[in-house]
Amino acid sequence: MMNALIFCAVGLVGLALGGELLVRGAVGMAQRLRVSTLFTGLVIVGSATSMPEMVASVQAALAGSPEIAWGNIVGSNSANALLILGVTALLAPIAVSGMGRRDAVVALGVSLALWALAISGIGARGIGLLMLALLVAYVVWRYRHPGAAVPEDDHIGHPPGWFAAGGLFVAGLAALVAGGQALVSGAIDLALLAGVSETAIGLTVVAVGTSLPELAASLAAAMRGRPGLALGNVVGSNIYNILMIGGATMAIAPFPLPASLAGAQMALMCASAAMVLVLLWRGETIGRLAGAAMITIFAANVVWVFS
Repeated sequence: MMNALIFCAVGLVGLALGGELLVRGAVGMAQRLRVSTLFTGLVIVGSATSMPEMVASVQAALAGSPEIAWGNIVGSNSANALLILGVTALLAPIAVSGMGRRDAVVALGVSLALWALAISGIGARGIGLLMLALLVAYVVWRYRHPGAAVPEDDHIGHPPGWFAAGGLFVAGLAALVAGGQALVSGAIDLALLAGVSETAIGLTVVAVGTSLPELAASLAAAMRGRPGLALGNVVGSNIYNILMIGGATMAIAPFPLPASLAGAQMALMCASAAMVLVLLWRGETIGRLAGAAMITIFAANVVWVFS
């Protein structure tokens, strides 16, 4: 018990430090590349903060626990859209101003496709490779159509050099991954002591634990006045979770998705993706009221899963 609590504490410290360093490095890279921080959040930070999910899901699949692997992916996407975006908006309302609409459409599309795959009960290595190919196509498309050519935070002064920005980014990513792994390890030990099922662990403990890098990065970005980075991190991570992590998991361990995920949890994941799209399409700000509603929905689902 004590070791698990220590791992959780160390993990939280690593996530807080890593989030700040990652955002500093990512903003510097965006300035050097002369691209928007939305693009940086979608492509660079989104993929980087998805690494804990990648590690956890692939390791779970190789260990013969597809319930944890796919539960982590589905649960992480719901956590990103509801918990992380909700907490971020609650603490620092996000000025969206029409940003990220195209990417939210992509996130909803791949979410619905994953739901259809779960219902079909089909699992094949070719499907996993197709998902990875679709991810490559998405990254190429976003590179060719990055949006605004000038980052939204030019006012902060002269950007850091490539070496400094890259060093901050790598150091932040390392701290996030290490912190996420420590927290997940401690949380899983605590959950197992409580006698929780693998699916419930994947949907809640592992999903939230591996999503904490996104939370740390999004909070740091929002508090520092980089809404594009915060928003792009969440939406981009959801796309990477399905296409990159889901694709790698299916390619390595071509099993059908657990039937237990094909109902309410997939519906929640798709509904949360649709909600993000509506918020981006209709509003200029994701405010505290919307953030509180997202957190409430997520908390209700956790209670339902454990009940």
